Amino acid sequence: MSLFETEEEAHRRAAQPLAARMRPRTLAEFVGQEHFLGEGKPLRRLLRADRLGSVIFYGPPGTGKTTLARLLAGETKSAFRQISAVIGGVKELREVIDEARRRLEVEGRRTLLFIDEIHRFNRAQQEVLLPHVEEGVIVLVGATTENPFFTVTGALVSRSRIFQFQPLEPRHIRELLLRALGDQERGLGNYRVELTEEALDFLSRACDGDARRALSALEVGVLSAERFPLKLTRELAEESLQRKAAVYDRAGDAHYDTVSALIKSIRGSDPDAAVYWLAKMLEAGEDIRFIARRLVILASEDVGNADPAALPLAMATAQACEYVGMPECRLNLAQTAIYLACAPKSNAVIAAIDAAIADVRQDRTVPVPFRLRDAHYAGAQRLGHGKGYLYAHDDPDGVAAQDYLGVEKEYYRPTDRGFEQELSRRLRVIREKLRRGREAADNGDSG
Repeated sequence: MSLFETEEEAHRRAAQPLAARMRPRTLAEFVGQEHFLGEGKPLRRLLRADRLGSVIFYGPPGTGKTTLARLLAGETKSAFRQISAVIGGVKELREVIDEARRRLEVEGRRTLLFIDEIHRFNRAQQEVLLPHVEEGVIVLVGATTENPFFTVTGALVSRSRIFQFQPLEPRHIRELLLRALGDQERGLGNYRVELTEEALDFLSRACDGDARRALSALEVGVLSAERFPLKLTRELAEESLQRKAAVYDRAGDAHYDTVSALIKSIRGSDPDAAVYWLAKMLEAGEDIRFIARRLVILASEDVGNADPAALPLAMATAQACEYVGMPECRLNLAQTAIYLACAPKSNAVIAAIDAAIADVRQDRTVPVPFRLRDAHYAGAQRLGHGKGYLYAHDDPDGVAAQDYLGVEKEYYRPTDRGFEQELSRRLRVIREKLRRGREAADNGDSG
């Protein structure tokens, strides 16, 4: 490398943000993702056996997807080429593939093609890759923050191994921050900085497992200092760690995961978890109507008649959200989420209606018994409609001993929780009387 090239490289590096300069240069420097990259784990075994094929890296930002792709190219002695699915197209894709084919034929060297945000490629663009992935012309490494089973074509997914990246743990972030402070060549080692334990702990936890965000906050804190030596306190760290614009993309996979977490927390009777996931949704700017609708559904699906007050409360909350709006309606939503979480649970309602729908769909439709048919028009009696019908209010206990279905079925099976315990007691008496009515109908005692 010439003097000028060395100087140019130094200028490029100086212009890079700290997170880019501190990218690991070897697998030994890479932190996190031990579940697939640790000793004896799948990706590590593939590398040692020199059997690395096409893979898809799926996970949140700042967890090392791009960095690991570069390291894999080095480990496999492959040429590294990178395309962004946001700005790249089929023309650029074909040029890289043609180049990779020539390299393989002339040099016997493979090309690792890293496609960032591969979910942004449309189906036609993704299918361009298929034959070349199958032939081994390229080793594809696709990176995505979206669930690949929903956003990448099935053909490409079936030809790739999926490795899901997890947010980095605080201990990982801590290691990266200390490494950056001590590195004089690429990091901030030339600055006289004392990072307090409180600030280190805060940055390690508050960045939500995003190493890029933590390192950027550290860099802001250091470079914005007016004098050195600098004591970087928690207060300064908090000022440096800018609040995220969104907790999640409302159209993305994390949106559905968070909604799922809210519903399952309420179903699992954990009000604290429910309030947290609700807060995350609200902070991300989630549509309050969407949240209110989910609570209305849950009131019947997971609470049902175990607490009949759940549905009216959820409906009142939906109305209150329309009337009050944010930020005050967060109180209405939180109140209802907490109430539903603490309420007795029953899925007997959804079990009953789904079982009945299944019977109707399976051609088991039962004709309406003549006694129940409409008898309020001229000629209905000549057809036998209403014959033998027993008016329930004429019975002393308000339950007539007659068959209302024509077949013996028990779709609704109340639990022994909450108000359904009382309903269960009542139903035992009612169903016994209805059974006698059904037997009487079978014996021809009524029409």
